[in-house]
Amino acid sequence: MSTQISPSPTRLALDFRAELKNYHAALLTIPPAQADTPWREGGWTRKQIVGHLLDSAANNRQRFVRAAIDGRYQGPKYAQDAWLAAHGYENESWETLLRWWHAEHEILAAVVDRIPDSRLNAKCKVGDDPAVTLHSLIADYLSHHRHHFQQLIAA
Repeated sequence: MSTQISPSPTRLALDFRAELKNYHAALLTIPPAQADTPWREGGWTRKQIVGHLLDSAANNRQRFVRAAIDGRYQGPKYAQDAWLAAHGYENESWETLLRWWHAEHEILAAVVDRIPDSRLNAKCKVGDDPAVTLHSLIADYLSHHRHHFQQLIAA
């Protein structure tokens, strides 16, 4: 089953894109010298946090697209530590990770731009979590970023 592409971005899509633009600007202010530093003792490094956000974007892109196309989504959570280990983000340069973050989020924003308003109520079930709407899943994605950006800018 296919769905119509939204003729113009929804308010949610416009807010999504604006918030990602702000996060990108904030990422660019983090000195590369801090990239290998854990945000707190025993925590992930800033490289690993950005890598986790890349993994989250990849997983959520699947969710957003499938919910927009099918009118529903049901799929697994992801094993964040295993994904981090599989990608080896800590071995990449800070500049590379920032380029990847920007590219991945431009793609994700383009997807959100095209979700028709009629699909924002699509039911999405991730793992064994209670079902939520696609709108809520998108909003939660931004909340997830807010949480990790507090870690990224921690002194």
